[in-house]
Amino acid sequence: MQGSEEKEINVVGPTNEGKGGFRATMFIFALLTFESMGFVANMVSLVQYFLMVLHFDLQTAANTLTNFLGSAFLLSLLGGFLSDTYINRLTTCLIFGVLEVLALVIVTVQAYSHDLLPKADCPKDCVRGRIAFVFYTSLYLLAIGSGGVRGALPALGADQFNQKDPKEAKALATFFNCLLLSVVIGAAVGVTMIVWVAVNKAWYWGFFISALATAVGFIVFALGKPFYRLHVPGQSPLLRIIQVIVVAVKNRGLALPDTPNELYELSDKYYMDSIDSKIAHTNQLRCLDKASILPKDVEPQPWKVCSVTQVEEVKIITRMLPIFISTIIMNTCLAQLQTFSVEQGNTQIMDKSLGHLQFPAPSIPVIPLVFMAFLIPLYEFVFVPFARKITHHPSGITQLQRVGVGLVLSAVSMAVAGLVEVKRRHQATKHPDEPMSLFWLSFQYGIFGIADMFTLVGLLEFFYKEAPVGMRSLSTSFTWLSLSFGYYLSSIFVNVINKITRKVSPSKKGWVEGLIPEDLNYNNLNLFYWFLAILSLLNFFHYLYWASWYKYKTEESIVKLDDGGGGEREREEGVPILREEERSGGDIKCHHSEEKEDAPIFHEEEERSEIDLKGRQSEEKEVKN
Repeated sequence: MQGSEEKEINVVGPTNEGKGGFRATMFIFALLTFESMGFVANMVSLVQYFLMVLHFDLQTAANTLTNFLGSAFLLSLLGGFLSDTYINRLTTCLIFGVLEVLALVIVTVQAYSHDLLPKADCPKDCVRGRIAFVFYTSLYLLAIGSGGVRGALPALGADQFNQKDPKEAKALATFFNCLLLSVVIGAAVGVTMIVWVAVNKAWYWGFFISALATAVGFIVFALGKPFYRLHVPGQSPLLRIIQVIVVAVKNRGLALPDTPNELYELSDKYYMDSIDSKIAHTNQLRCLDKASILPKDVEPQPWKVCSVTQVEEVKIITRMLPIFISTIIMNTCLAQLQTFSVEQGNTQIMDKSLGHLQFPAPSIPVIPLVFMAFLIPLYEFVFVPFARKITHHPSGITQLQRVGVGLVLSAVSMAVAGLVEVKRRHQATKHPDEPMSLFWLSFQYGIFGIADMFTLVGLLEFFYKEAPVGMRSLSTSFTWLSLSFGYYLSSIFVNVINKITRKVSPSKKGWVEGLIPEDLNYNNLNLFYWFLAILSLLNFFHYLYWASWYKYKTEESIVKLDDGGGGEREREEGVPILREEERSGGDIKCHHSEEKEDAPIFHEEEERSEIDLKGRQSEEKEVKN
């Protein structure tokens, strides 16, 4: 940020020998594997714990779980904000990790102590007083801890790869695929072993194993400190955004100049000596450009003028918002697989046997997890190289294309879930003596698992690559924020749809309500699934519009003078040179030896470059007239 004073920032250079790369991320993958064992096991089994141990009704159990998960993913913004602004990403993960382990310990103690659990004969409203205090304290402490870790961890892992180095930049997409694979492996162990122990032995044993695995994961993660590339946080990203908005409002009466060159920008020397990258001007959201108008006889200071790059950072975040909003419905669908689909499996008509073993209903997600464990390497080592030959894109397909595939598959998953529920309910009411295999539910889980493989990784990579350097933790938190809003929206849908359908249905019961899982046999859960399928399909077309409108970030070349002062333009390594005619006005773009059209969702994403240097010097004041 321009101004009379600039805080010096010392950065551990991403090119430091012996640091970063996949050797560093191995510790991160280990943490994700161990932590996912407990977190995902609880995601799929807590609704059953609420029903059987805490005596919640079906609607309350589903809403309590979705509200908890919504809070956990919402609080990822806190972790992202802190790691961008005040403490580095490693320290952020460790602090919130301690809270997560502590929460799991408290959950374990409550599940073990009879004094902290409702009486077995309690009919309803059993969680009160001391029991409620311990329960909600542990639940939301767990949300704070796990959410804070997720807000900082993906960006910390991605920081281990220098995007200025072509080889390391190419490895960034592989990192995000490996990140998901680590989660999948840990989740597969959690939904089988830990869930089986919790359901068949004792709930406190399941929670204890979750706490132990999470603690081991963070110990291994901390041991990797000597190998990490750590970026020291800088100015608050929220403050930078607010400055642009405030200055743009102040300058709303000023006329925009004829060419972008007349807008205020910091000198190339500043960007040469900074970890920040100079971002090319775009013609979208021109109203924000007024923040870069420097009135005559006004000294360039914060809150009086903002650089073009700072304005473009706000434009990037603004362009991301419709993409982020378009993924919320998909995560509302995900919430149903962790609540109502689990209760479908708990009905008496479902045969839970697998050979001589009894397969708990919450363990059914292991089927798509196993598929994903094989599909992710196939995607990385077979599909990506094949697609790369066709598209010439380093990731095979763009991040927005990958997200679009996931959105379509999520709609298909909900449609299939509705069909499976029709068959299950018909079997339960017409042929109750003929059990139906639990693995019928694997179809909806499997399709959605593939959808999640495309969308989750696509969003993480998209938000990390597109975000300005100082906003990457906060930006990647948008992925978890989408999950959060999806879970909250699920609770709203359940409450509203039950309220409406209760008035119009002949039975005077809502589509998804009841005290025990067997009430599903007389509800209309299939209609709720189909409602989400139609909504998901409409949402996909909404996404297509915004994805086609989105313009990928373009980092501008840095111009420096030769030693002789002749003013010759030199090309910084890895930074494309601007054509002179493109600097004269309009929508500035970087051109490479082979030009590519900029159609964001259907064509190759423009190459990016990032300038990573050792320190930030006092910035120059410069007014471009």
